[in-house]
Amino acid sequence: MSLLEVRDLNVSFRQDGKLTQAVRGVTFTLERGETVALVGESGSGKSVTALSTVSLLGDSAQVSGSVTYDGQQMIGADEAMLRKVRGNDISFIFQEPMTSLNPLHTLERQLSESLALHQGIVGDAARARIIELLEKVGIRDPESRLGAYPHQLSGGQRQRVMIAMALANKPDVLIADEPTTALDVTIQAQILDLLAELKRTENMGLLFITHDLGIVRRIADKVCVMKGGEIVEQGPTAEIFANPQHEYTRKLLGARAVGQPAPVPEDAPELIRTDHLKVWFPIQRGFLKRTVGHVKAVNDATISVRAGETLGIVGESGSGKTTLALAIMRLIASEGGITFDGQDVRAWSTKKLRALRKDMQIVFQDPFGSLSPRMTCEQIIAEGLGVHGVAPGQDKRQMVAEIMTEVGLDPVMMHRYPHEFSGGQRQRIAIARAMILRPKLLVLDEPTSALDMTVQVQIVDLLRALQVKYGLAYLFISHDLNVVRAMSHKMIVMKQGDVVEAGEAQDLFANPQTDYARTLLAAALDLTS
Repeated sequence: MSLLEVRDLNVSFRQDGKLTQAVRGVTFTLERGETVALVGESGSGKSVTALSTVSLLGDSAQVSGSVTYDGQQMIGADEAMLRKVRGNDISFIFQEPMTSLNPLHTLERQLSESLALHQGIVGDAARARIIELLEKVGIRDPESRLGAYPHQLSGGQRQRVMIAMALANKPDVLIADEPTTALDVTIQAQILDLLAELKRTENMGLLFITHDLGIVRRIADKVCVMKGGEIVEQGPTAEIFANPQHEYTRKLLGARAVGQPAPVPEDAPELIRTDHLKVWFPIQRGFLKRTVGHVKAVNDATISVRAGETLGIVGESGSGKTTLALAIMRLIASEGGITFDGQDVRAWSTKKLRALRKDMQIVFQDPFGSLSPRMTCEQIIAEGLGVHGVAPGQDKRQMVAEIMTEVGLDPVMMHRYPHEFSGGQRQRIAIARAMILRPKLLVLDEPTSALDMTVQVQIVDLLRALQVKYGLAYLFISHDLNVVRAMSHKMIVMKQGDVVEAGEAQDLFANPQTDYARTLLAAALDLTS
């Protein structure tokens, strides 16, 4: 008997009186001590299949077929039995931790809740177990983090907390839905090694959902390739990678960002310069909130970026990558020099900076979280035109249609809302929103990490084309070093707020000078080989 057995699973959703089928005839098994990977593009049915295993789809879903865990039928099971299984026997790690963590509760409270509910562990024993879990998933100095709230952690740190919560009760089945999306390559490697060790020691079954085929090759025993709600191919990992039979599988395996950015013109002017930039956040304690120390987010960063040039910024989660970019855009306080387009802007007032904002734009990691769900695509893209008073009297709808076409979106979709687009389309909307203002600098903060491989390639090609056409300068923040290599002219490596290495991107990839950079590159190579 298999630990988890899915037979002829069909899932449809009722919306506006119509039924839309999301999963069709899915069949696979998961054994104890085995890892099965579900792969495919966004919207292929991977997450819906996983959520069906413990009936987490909501009232609008119509589910048929069979899902058995350890011989128990899960479809149609009563709530008492499902509550016992969820989070205890079958545990989930979700892709977006901020939607899964309670923003009002500390880490200690959120982790202790699960231990108390399922195992009756409370007090000092719970605290010791929580510290042990946080250490396992790579949280530095975990005791000092117990009182922290989710918003006080970086994206990668929040994901590690989610993984710790999922592992707290030593589940039989761990369902990991894109669990390493927000993590840098060294932490990815640690987490994957941790999951592999737990699978071996606990004889746990692991259902792993991902768009990263490098991870699949490394950890999965079997692969199920999904497209349009169906499994189009499945089998042992080595066989699938060596001899894919389905055309779609071959397309997925061949998708990878390659090439290099176009050369920067020799006469390109310097657009951004920082001189000994520093961002320290005070640590305040006691009733009077006295400053007892500092979180040294960025130390002594000196960089230069020309028009038409991309500076790749890499480093582990919490190393100061995003903080550096936000300081350059004058969105957080800093010390040191910041020169933008020949002007010293560090001392500028908020009012004076407002006119400069249209020249500095940002594209965030999570396109869904950065787009207003109450605004149409047209309203989202055009909003900046009104804020900055750009193109008064011109046909804004025509401008939106033109920029949508430029980023690969059909203008007939401009009346749709964000939830009606795929992940790749939402990221294109975010790029269009920034580009309609014709900025000089674009900060790209993990712009491809939430996207599957085929869409990543499309977005990289789009960004390189826009850079050449408009002479854009990019600050490209990413933990995906293959994408960084395909995008960047220059690169800096950050560790705990310090720039530990800087230089031409291709030189740094070919011959890193520091142990830390070598470790990062080795981890990236290991995950993709």
